[in-house]
Amino acid sequence: MNAHTDMTAATAMAFPRINEPAPAFDALTTDGRKTLADYRGKWLILFSHPADFTPVCTTEFTAFARRADDFASLDTQLLGLSIDSHYAHIAWVRSIKDTFGIDIPFPIIADLDMKVAQAYGMIQPGASDTQAVRATFIIDPEGILRAMVYYPMTNGRSVDEFYRLIQALQTSDTHKVATPENWKPGEDVIVPTPQTAAAAEARLSEGYDTKDWYFSTKSL
Repeated sequence: MNAHTDMTAATAMAFPRINEPAPAFDALTTDGRKTLADYRGKWLILFSHPADFTPVCTTEFTAFARRADDFASLDTQLLGLSIDSHYAHIAWVRSIKDTFGIDIPFPIIADLDMKVAQAYGMIQPGASDTQAVRATFIIDPEGILRAMVYYPMTNGRSVDEFYRLIQALQTSDTHKVATPENWKPGEDVIVPTPQTAAAAEARLSEGYDTKDWYFSTKSL
């Protein structure tokens, strides 16, 4: 195996996995040092961007800033990251305020040594060995990684989708249900599929909106 293949394999093995504990971190941010343990009891969206003072990243940060109160209403905190210096982050936040009139109300991790980025698989050698791709991680109040999404450097992510996904995850946890494609609060949810032949037979008479034994929905 050549050096590039070795690095790719090592990076792949470092990737976190859904429904397992999120990698711990202790990092300098624009709001002082932050650890994963600081967010215990809260939902957390940890998201990386390739670089400060770049246009796509600026649109994402301003979008997260505009929705910060909405995320807070879901007991969800925001935490950014890039492989830039602490002072670059401070300067960029000030520039966004001066240029766009938007305060960035959440901290940004300065990850020059790439420890957090590598632990979370944010470094994708096919894209860059020195910048993080647009990776987003949703971590629940117990510190468990519940979702992760990767975007290329050229295309901004949808902040609205992560807001929707937090709502869906919280609904699933509270009511022990699944949610269909593009589900939004107020819409019907999916009832867990029966696990035995007897339960499948009984499902037809349980009062759900049942299309077939494996596909039933209900309102909340």
